[in-house]
Amino acid sequence: MIRDIAYYTILGKPVVIYLGILTYLSLITTITIIVLNKKGYKTIPFKWHPRFAILTLILATIHASLIIFS
Repeated sequence: MIRDIAYYTILGKPVVIYLGILTYLSLITTITIIVLNKKGYKTIPFKWHPRFAILTLILATIHASLIIFS
């Protein structure tokens, strides 16, 4: 059953690929918030950093679970 979910294709690619891409983008966003605030280019409220960090952890856990258990 998990294999069916992990390898369900959307536009010809399995779901795990899309989850990996979303996880990577979430990680980049989390890092970008801190870098932009430290450099002073743009002030993004710090409250968004932990939110994106939690989102990254959740996506990475789901992504890894689908890969490991399929």
